[in-house]
Amino acid sequence: MSSYNSLAPFYDVLTRDVDYGAFVALYERIFMEYGVSVRDVIDLACGTGTVSCLLAERGYEVIGVDSSEDMLLSASEKADRTKCVVKPIFINQPLEELDLYGTASAAVCALDGINYIEPWSLTDVFYKVSLFVEPGGVFIFDVLTPEELESRDGQTYLDETEDLFCLWQSGFDFDQQTIDYSVDIFSKVGELWERFYEEH
Repeated sequence: MSSYNSLAPFYDVLTRDVDYGAFVALYERIFMEYGVSVRDVIDLACGTGTVSCLLAERGYEVIGVDSSEDMLLSASEKADRTKCVVKPIFINQPLEELDLYGTASAAVCALDGINYIEPWSLTDVFYKVSLFVEPGGVFIFDVLTPEELESRDGQTYLDETEDLFCLWQSGFDFDQQTIDYSVDIFSKVGELWERFYEEH
């Protein structure tokens, strides 16, 4: 199943309503509440790198990890435009195969990236994260519950701009307690529209 390949060039437009700054502010509050002196952060399932870049602009050394090369290409281009002393480093790896050159004081995973992990791989992911977050460090993530996913069964979502039309259709698998999205993307190229499709 392909995810975040065709969608990558359009992702930032489609998530323009997401308050990424609020995520980063929350992370910093949690760092303070837990008394963790954070200098470096692993941004898991970093996508197009918006959180990575915001963290880097606040002075953290950031390693962004994602399984989609296309999303990381967008992330690298975004990092080149940031005004920070140390730009994020991006690594193309599935979270189940996380393998870094050192440890960090914190790891984060925004926008329910953990929900993309197959249930049988979840323990592996948490084990890998524990290897690369220093003792006393923190791992902050968010997830959608099965109840929330079930509430989206059969729903259709539409994002539209002048040059982009994106249709998400969802179906909940009651046995597996998972949701699948089919994504149709229509992008205007000159006078024509180009269609892309992928599944999540």
